[in-house]
Amino acid sequence: MAVSTQQNSLQTISCEEPLREVRIIDQTCLPHQLVYKCLNSLDEACEAITSMRVRGAPLIGITAAFGVYLALRNGDQEWEQACHRLRQTRPTAVNLHWALTRVSKHLAGLPAAEREPAALALARTLHQEDANSCSRIGDHGLRILQDLWEEKQRCRTGDALTSQRLNILTHCNAGWLATAQWGTALAPIYKAHAAGIPVHVWVDETRPRNQGASLTAWELGQQGIPHTLIVDNAGGHLMQHAQVDICLVGSDRTTAQGDVCNKIGTYLKALAAWDNQIPFYAALPVSTIDFSLMDGVREIPIEERAAQEVTHMTGLNALGEQASVLLTVPGTAVSNFGFDVTPARLLTGLITELGVVAASPQGLAELKVPKAKVEP
Repeated sequence: MAVSTQQNSLQTISCEEPLREVRIIDQTCLPHQLVYKCLNSLDEACEAITSMRVRGAPLIGITAAFGVYLALRNGDQEWEQACHRLRQTRPTAVNLHWALTRVSKHLAGLPAAEREPAALALARTLHQEDANSCSRIGDHGLRILQDLWEEKQRCRTGDALTSQRLNILTHCNAGWLATAQWGTALAPIYKAHAAGIPVHVWVDETRPRNQGASLTAWELGQQGIPHTLIVDNAGGHLMQHAQVDICLVGSDRTTAQGDVCNKIGTYLKALAAWDNQIPFYAALPVSTIDFSLMDGVREIPIEERAAQEVTHMTGLNALGEQASVLLTVPGTAVSNFGFDVTPARLLTGLITELGVVAASPQGLAELKVPKAKVEP
């Protein structure tokens, strides 16, 4: 059963007439403030991606396309150099390179006077395509959740509380904040909630940037979807005690053999799900599949971020003021990998806009997507 009702009227990114400014939700201000920021230059677009004012693989790609438009709008005709700069902002999410490759092919050969409107039109097209893709991901994932809920109703196992709801565990934020609309891993949850399935979401905090605590929990709260915030290492315990029915995560890059690169900590959740025989799905648009790579562990570039994300925590103090506090001994050595890779063998399947397929070369071949080498 497809549920098409849009769950949210806010726009993560937009470019409206007559000013044609690119406006984003500054996600570094959530959950305490909903702040909109206008991007007026290539520099500001690059900074927004690098600082994670915008984040999530699909949204990064859309923002990059708008970044090229901003460069052209401001009279910079070196659009290829603009693409190069944007490619350097985040190394792991393949949608960034995919979107910029489309931009490059679209602008190549156009007269200078036509490039700016063409870049803007393409960025808007990518935005709408992503919204449509995420909605279809939600429809395909909804069928999985419906089947699980019907099976759970027949079995009626577990304690009184958990038997009355479908418990979903997710990691990081793969909701509408990470995309044009709907989200990837959260899209099936939004559609299941709209269809009347009593969903409950276990939200991993997702250290060190706490995207689960600050973004996913905020999103679900806005929609009135029951959820509980948990520390990152609680997922395995919940699975052992039959408190999780399914795991849904997103993906920043998926290889041709079905390995999934997602926020650091995803691999450990997949191992726990495998050990407890719990379905583990990754939800992603086809644009997130990098058909030029096979072995995710060996080939996907993993971003390493600043030590301060680990050594410090930012939040509101007792006076309601935003403050950053030091958690460690000054000078402590820090390793801060942003992502890890979950091997295809641990995945139950991949939920895409074209359908649900096995995480394998054979499964991905069913999508009938032409192979394309992603520019480094």
